[in-house]
Parts: sequence; structure tokens; C-alpha cells
Amino acid sequence: MNDGKLAAFGLDKRGAILVALLLAAILAIPLGVRSDFVFHIFITICLYGALSTAWNIVGGFAGQLSLGHAIFYGLGAYTAGLLVPYGISPWFGMFAGAALSAVVAVLISVPCFRLRGPFFALATIAFLEVVFQLALHFKGITGGAVGLMVPLQIGWEWMIFREREPSLLIAFGLLLLTLLVAGWIRHSRFGYYLIATREREPAAQAAGIDSLKVRLWAVAISAALTSMVGTFHGMYLTFIEPEAMFSLTLSIQIAMFALIGGIGTVLGPLLGTLLVVPLTELARGWLGASAIGLHGFIYGTVLVLIVLFMPDGLVGFFTRKTHPRPDEAAAQPGALQASAGALVHDPAEPEEARTIGEPILVAEKLNKAFGGLRVAQDLDLTVQQGEVLGIIGPNGAGKTTLFNMLSGFLPPDSGVVRVRDRNGQWVTPGSPHEFARIGVGRTFQIVQPFAAMTVLENIMVGAFHHHAGRKEAREKALEVAERMGLWAQRDMEARNLTIGGQKRLEVARVMATEPRILLLDEVMAGLNQTDIRQAITLIEKIRDAGVTVIAIEHVMQAIMALSDRVVVLNSARLLANGKPEDVVRDPAVIEAYLGEEFVHAAA
Repeated sequence: MNDGKLAAFGLDKRGAILVALLLAAILAIPLGVRSDFVFHIFITICLYGALSTAWNIVGGFAGQLSLGHAIFYGLGAYTAGLLVPYGISPWFGMFAGAALSAVVAVLISVPCFRLRGPFFALATIAFLEVVFQLALHFKGITGGAVGLMVPLQIGWEWMIFREREPSLLIAFGLLLLTLLVAGWIRHSRFGYYLIATREREPAAQAAGIDSLKVRLWAVAISAALTSMVGTFHGMYLTFIEPEAMFSLTLSIQIAMFALIGGIGTVLGPLLGTLLVVPLTELARGWLGASAIGLHGFIYGTVLVLIVLFMPDGLVGFFTRKTHPRPDEAAAQPGALQASAGALVHDPAEPEEARTIGEPILVAEKLNKAFGGLRVAQDLDLTVQQGEVLGIIGPNGAGKTTLFNMLSGFLPPDSGVVRVRDRNGQWVTPGSPHEFARIGVGRTFQIVQPFAAMTVLENIMVGAFHHHAGRKEAREKALEVAERMGLWAQRDMEARNLTIGGQKRLEVARVMATEPRILLLDEVMAGLNQTDIRQAITLIEKIRDAGVTVIAIEHVMQAIMALSDRVVVLNSARLLANGKPEDVVRDPAVIEAYLGEEFVHAAA
């Protein structure tokens, strides 16, 4: 396995060896001990590790706390169990159940993904309860509360064995399958998109990500894997009944294993399972009937300790011990100065005259109101190819609302936004990711980095827009990081950057999408003079590269120096539109900013 593939699991070669030894031990220990009880423990570890890893694709990578995943586990068990009496092997039933579970997962998730936070989790619990009640009601199919006995047909064809070794091999195979799928997802563009959506959905959409689509793919894959494990477990138990198959307790357990091990990591769910399952199973074996309910106490105790002392889970704890996070002070000053120096314009270089081209974006009669408050009234705006358009106005004038309509984050009540695509055709995008795909990139007034990612990974999210392969996206991101003065911080987590660094990172992420129109929403707000000078130089270089820039800014000296044209908004209306030197002398603009008495004083 090469270094690139190891990176999918967050491993170096030494880590890969340790993981290989760990997986080998899961097979070797029960085969060496030859005890049915030990076999059962390790089969359970494999099954719960696979279930937790499958759940982590949605709950960890996509950040959707599903507590109804037992739906898919039960569907897998019942689908195969109902087909066996007709002579259909559970190996075929496994894939039929996986397909059915993927479809059901998408149908459930389409309405549920409209919900946020605890409401999504509650909705998944509600769907689980509905499925459980349906299983009880349709007794002719499911056997109702009595359940179904799986015909005892022995052999590999039926997944039922007298010995434990074959069951362990199948369970181990399912564990490996889920780990490989999870590793591939985390390593791919799809995985970057999921984590970006989890971290900052608006910023992900601005990078061209269809957040609903990637989440639906994630839940479909997760449900299919969960269903496959459910199929085998049903055959292993040889008895299927609704209370065990559609259990809320099971859904909570598999989520908790991921949380203990490290949610959102590839190996975290397995480590959480390896820690907790042996404790509970050994307690049950040693204490017998007196241990009823003890597993809940063990789960709770381990969870409390992890939350208190290892909030990032076992993986996060060991990663910090072996690979301390780089901080900004550790960056090499020479590299930082070299990167920043690349942004400084050499006065000796002759400036080429820029040409302002034909219209590239047109907004016509935009209107928007929130209740009785009008935030945009009959706004008309035409932006030319290659120009820098500054948008200014007092607080509450409607500037950010206009930006949101120009980038698809806010649909106008009336009016239309049209953009000229790369083929010269006028199109009317509808959603943020559609705007991004035709070349409209934007930043946000409140900076939105993907905090859990490194600086380079943040930029790679944008680079994936035109470069599907991880290697190509990384090369593009490295190039952009160097141009944007972020080379020295490329391996730093985005959360550790200064506010100026985070704003520069956001611009870099957008520029990695190779936009034709760049919307900058107060990128200089809160910056010191040094950062402002760097931001001005950065925008000049972006402009000189042929990108059309539309900028909202309160730093007047910067916006006046950069803009070819300035638009002034006031009280949701267009107040002035012209060259910067003309706009600043306009009495209406002076009055809007400073009051009527200053107009008379200026006169």
C-alpha cells in the first residue's frame, strides 16, 4: 500500500503496520483460544465494528446524527430471512436487502435532511418507531411480535454453521469491507465534500457542492452496508423478531462506539468497539443473570470518561500524542515571507492596461422582503467582464442581501439574475452550487473555514471543482496556497489561523474553483493595516488575472482605490452608480453616510 492510500486512513507506514497487527489479532485470538465464548465475543466485535463504521459515513463524515439506523439493519435481516424459505440463498438476499435499504434510506432522508440539529435525530427515531410498528402489525410477513425462525440449513450457501470459524470469517470480511469503503470515501473527493458540508454547508455550496446530493449518497451507502451486516447477523442468530431488529438501543450503541473511538475518523468506530464490547460481553459471561443491564452502565461510564478526558475520541487522543498539531509560531519565517513577497507588486514592472469587456452578470428588478421589511427594491445591476465593482452603503442598506441573491443563497421575490456562461450563453442559475458551477464564487461576511480541515484541505475542496482526482486537486491547492501567501500554514488546521489568515484562506478556497466572477463580502473587515495592504495586493492580482470582482467593503480608501465603478445602496434602493471620484462627491451619498448637515457643510 503506497503512502497516498495510507493517507486515506490517516496513517503513516508504522501506523499501517499497527492496524494490520490489530486486525490480524481479531482473527488470531479466537482461532488460537478455540472457545465458543471467545469466538462469540470476536464475532460481536466484528459485527458492531462494521455497523459503527457504516453509521460513521453518515453520522461522522456527513455530520447527520442518525438514531434510526436499525431500520436498515432490520430490513437486511428480514429480506434475507423471508427469501430463504423460497430456496434463495442469503448471499443473494444480502444484496437485495442492501438495495432495498438504500432506497428506503433516500426516501426517509429527503424530508429529514431539511431538519437541523436534534430535530434530525428525533425524526430518524420517529421513522424507526414507525417501521417497528409496521413490523408488529404485518404478522403474515414478519411474524409479528413472535418473530421468524430461520430454517436451519447448514452450509456456506445459507450462512449457518455448526462451527464458529466460518461465522467469524464472514463477520471479519464484513468489517474489512466497511473499513475499506470508509477509507475510500474519506480519501476521495466525495469524502472531502461530505466533511465540508458537515463543517460549513453554505461555504460548501459556494464551492460548488450539491450538499443534499452528497448526503443522500452517503446515507444510501451507509444503509446498504448496515443492511448487509444485518443479513448475516440474522442468519447467525437464526431468529428474527421486530424488537431486536428495529431496536433504538442498537442505533444508539453503534453511534456511541463511533463517538468513543473518534467520530468522523476511519478507524475510530473500530477502536471504540474494541474497547467497549469485550468489557460488556465479559461482564455478562462472568456475572450471568446478575449482570442484566450492566452493559448500559459500562457504556455510560466509558462515554463519560471519553467526553471528559478525550473529547476527540481515542483516535484524536493518540493522534495528538504522536503527531502534535503545528501552530502558527512553528511556521518557518522565511517561507512565510517568501509567500507574502510573491504577492507584492514590483513598482518597476509596467502595468498593462486592463480592458473592460461585455456584460457578464445582469440583475434586473430584484425585490426582496422579510415580512414587512423591504431589503431590496427594484435593484438593477450590470457587471462588465474584467471590472472591479464596489458596493458600499450604510449598515442595513441591503448589501449582503444583494450578494445572497447574486450567488443563489437567497431567491428574490421577483426579478432575475442572469450570468453569461463560458460559452457566451446567458443562463439563470437557481441554487448556490449552480452559481458556483458556472463560475460565480463568493466569500462570506462572517468567515467560514472548514475548521477541522487543514489549510491545504480547505483549498482542495475548491480545487475538486475542476480536478476530480485527489493528486490533481492537491497540486492545484498547493499552487493556490503559494500564490495566496498560505504556503507556510498549509498543514495547519484552519481553526488555528488568525482572522486575517482565515479571510485569505476563504479567498484561496474560492480561487481554487477557478471562478470568472468573485464576490467579496467585507474581506477587509477587522483587519489591521498590514493585512489590509496584503488584501488590496491580493485583489489586484486576482483582478489582473482577468477575474471580475464585486466587493462589499467599509474600508473606503481600499474600495475607492480598487474599484473601476462604485454602486451605493441605501434603504434597499440603488442610490448612486458611477466612478469612485464622482460617487464620493454626490450629495445624496454624503447625506446617506453622514447626514444632511454635512451636505450643507460640504457645499
